[in-house]
Amino acid sequence: MNAIEEAPRTRRGGRGARREIRTAIDTKMLPALKRRLPLVEPMDGDQIARIDDASMAILEDVGVVFRDPQAIADWRAAGADIRDDDRVHLDRNLVRELIASIPESFTYHARNSANNLPFGKDHSIFVPMTGAPYLRDLDDKRRGPTLDDLANFHKLAHMLPALHSSAHHIVEPMDHVVAHRHLRITYSSMKHSDKTFMGMTTSPKNAEDVMEMCAILFGADFMEDHPVVTGNCNGNSPLVWDEVMLGAMRAFCRRNQPVLCSPFVLGGANTPASTAAAVAQLNAEALSALAYTQVVRKGCPAIYGHYLSTVSMKSGAPMAGTPEISLMNFMIGQMARYYRIPWRTSNTLGGAKTFDAQAGYESASTMMATLMAGANYIWHSAGWNEAGMHCSMAKFVVDAEQCAMGYRMAEGVKWDDFDEALAAVRDIGPGGHYLGHPHTQARFQEAFFMPELFDNNSIEQWMAEGSHEITERALNHARNLLKNYEEPRLDEGVDEALRDYIARREREIPAVDALNDEY
Repeated sequence: MNAIEEAPRTRRGGRGARREIRTAIDTKMLPALKRRLPLVEPMDGDQIARIDDASMAILEDVGVVFRDPQAIADWRAAGADIRDDDRVHLDRNLVRELIASIPESFTYHARNSANNLPFGKDHSIFVPMTGAPYLRDLDDKRRGPTLDDLANFHKLAHMLPALHSSAHHIVEPMDHVVAHRHLRITYSSMKHSDKTFMGMTTSPKNAEDVMEMCAILFGADFMEDHPVVTGNCNGNSPLVWDEVMLGAMRAFCRRNQPVLCSPFVLGGANTPASTAAAVAQLNAEALSALAYTQVVRKGCPAIYGHYLSTVSMKSGAPMAGTPEISLMNFMIGQMARYYRIPWRTSNTLGGAKTFDAQAGYESASTMMATLMAGANYIWHSAGWNEAGMHCSMAKFVVDAEQCAMGYRMAEGVKWDDFDEALAAVRDIGPGGHYLGHPHTQARFQEAFFMPELFDNNSIEQWMAEGSHEITERALNHARNLLKNYEEPRLDEGVDEALRDYIARREREIPAVDALNDEY
């Protein structure tokens, strides 16, 4: 069965239908961002070459540990130099030859084809955060999440225009055993949104389950030629890739599905305490994994990934929004473009414990850098706080609106009405105003971005309306979105097949958390 094409959604009818249409919340997804602003590129050609040479020297002289017998066998067959059983030394010419087959761009295919996304080069997409073991809920209470909470986040991701994906485990559903969570998480991503999504890579067999569920949703033959899901594989910096991540990587690559090859950088802790040297190490780690994807399947899509933070030398805690993180993003963007590979970064990161000024400053600083660095896969774009320990409902919807604002900025200056607008200057002349001019009346809704969640009224009006601060306004907005959510129709036969697959796998997989490493 194939559920790619979907009938358009219809709004509820009945009394007041015309008024509902006039006042309806706009949930139509924005197209993939096509960036038209100049990028920030702090390195000149000689410095790019210096980073490249340093990274290649690390791969040749230091090597990268692949703690996986299958990967070692694959590398040996590819001609790599294997020492000490699992340390792979890669010749730079072999690396260059392998990564040259990675597509520079491709199209993500969603189950609703209207939500397909061009990806790579000058196109970018915003993806919500994932992996939070806690949430701040609709009452702004920090607690453990449930599967229903995850579903609510997937519904919000579906309804927020600037978010291009429902991701996967935005929060961990603690009411399901670990061994079965990947099945329920994947189904929730597929069921509650018809945008593209991510696939769990928590073990090789979990990744294979995701591939089978994608085959049910899209068709196995379709997946051979069409990217439909994204996996993420984190490295163990410095210079280690483990068996779990490599096995999951193979599951995605064999089915021609893109995977993020993501070193996990804690600058100063698992990299040198130097911005440039940290990038050289990270670049070597990413290149080793990217090259391996092509050993598994030549030509399969892959994405240069990373997670960036710097470590406080006072406490050892990871930090967000620091200048060095922005500089590393700029540099990594240059390196990815040098190799002609699409790349991923993290967005709107915050270390604050609540949705406060710190969270806002950190997130704004990070987002500006990711946009000006030219990232393609902009992950963790909504909800991230407390260094990823919780996803905030309030921050989720505000972050999504910030992404819409960043999207508008990165589109660049629009010139389509320039002559018409200049004509208004002649009409109005000195001392007048433009509020009643036909050009203003025709363009007022789109001329300047007007945030819904920020309050720009006078303090008197703000007080008269209840003195609601941003967290309360955001939570009210989230409640309203969820109240008006309409599930995108999923073909009944496909839905039944997915549920049957989950039921069978839950019978087969021992429901014991301790056994999850084997499944």
